[in-house]
Amino acid sequence: MGMTMTQKILAAHAGLDEVKPGQLIEAKIDMMLGNDITSPVAINEFEKAGFTSVFDKGKIALVMDHFAPNKDIKAAEQCKQSRAFARKYDLTHFYDVGEMGVEHTLLPEKGLVAPGEIVTGADSHTCTYGALGAFSTGVGSTDMAAVMATGKLWFKVPSAIKFNVTGKLQKWVSGKDVILHIIGMIGVDGALYKSMEFSGEGVKNLTIDDRLTICNMAIEAGGKNGVFPVDEVTRAYVDDRVQRPYEVFQADGDAEYDAVYDIDLGKIGLTVAFPHLPENARTFDQIGDVPIDQVVIGSCTNGKLADMAMAAEVMKGKKVARDVRCIVIPATPWVYRECMRLGYTDIFLDAGAVVSTPTCGPCLGGHMGILAAGERAVATTNRNFVGRMGHPTSEVYLAGPAVAAASAIAGKIAQPGD
Repeated sequence: MGMTMTQKILAAHAGLDEVKPGQLIEAKIDMMLGNDITSPVAINEFEKAGFTSVFDKGKIALVMDHFAPNKDIKAAEQCKQSRAFARKYDLTHFYDVGEMGVEHTLLPEKGLVAPGEIVTGADSHTCTYGALGAFSTGVGSTDMAAVMATGKLWFKVPSAIKFNVTGKLQKWVSGKDVILHIIGMIGVDGALYKSMEFSGEGVKNLTIDDRLTICNMAIEAGGKNGVFPVDEVTRAYVDDRVQRPYEVFQADGDAEYDAVYDIDLGKIGLTVAFPHLPENARTFDQIGDVPIDQVVIGSCTNGKLADMAMAAEVMKGKKVARDVRCIVIPATPWVYRECMRLGYTDIFLDAGAVVSTPTCGPCLGGHMGILAAGERAVATTNRNFVGRMGHPTSEVYLAGPAVAAASAIAGKIAQPGD
């Protein structure tokens, strides 16, 4: 029996001819990622274990993106500890205020992820990089400590689910709607510890940004990882960023999948996930009058330039509703600059929105947009659990940038044209 794309990558990094689902392996890691919340825990474990060197100073990335610029003393201490560690071991990829961006947008943009590589990160949304044909997954901070010292990590080889993609997305519909549709279809545990592998003739109609968003939320279906095949779209993004050789892996024709789902992109409509789970997906024929208090456009899911462009197109010449706070967060300094160059920042400001420095802050209820009791937010983030963005009685509605922008203007959940 053949292997899936994920299984081939794992086998190659484990030095094995083949692997099977459920098999325990030890594999070499190409990049280890930590942020300002998870890195200090890993550093403590690294030092407690008595390690005195890192396996490769060029294969560890620390990104200060959750509470930076620091929101309080604890956040400042976390960044200080991470900064000291990076300087002590001369880490090549340390990103602090002025250079940092939302980690899962920053790493691909910087060329730190390539097809066929294994990337682990002490953050659950590390699965984002499967969009580039890599195996990427979130791990714990103790695992991060082990990787920083040894460059290796153990895995249980996942089985896989195949998504056969056809068709082309309608106007305003994006990768966010696709993944919300899928999670609504299979549930938040529908891909539990499985590889979500995408293929089919419709893949070519998904931009790299669509793919990054889809893989970003594989974890919200319980997935171990999400992964797309490497094609012309992938190469167009990667080849002018990645300055090292990389290997492309393809699933075997006789690879075994636990399930196969057909996804017609043309039949997916604008989708909103209602509280308090990403699987509570609804299209606009199922959405009534839902007034809102806040809109957040950004995060590792939808803070890319394409997301900013879509939001700006919806908001141009319009005003944010009087009682709505609209917070726009470009994911990286490059996205921020491009928003200014292309006039998107002026559109957002003219509409009455605020434009923030890159940060993960509001997504996890950290800062830059906390919700009070009973408040509702439409957010382009990836989780809407109870209390995720603030008070336990607040509500988060997940949507793509077009719906988020339209909702900010309407003062309620809305789609462009409402």
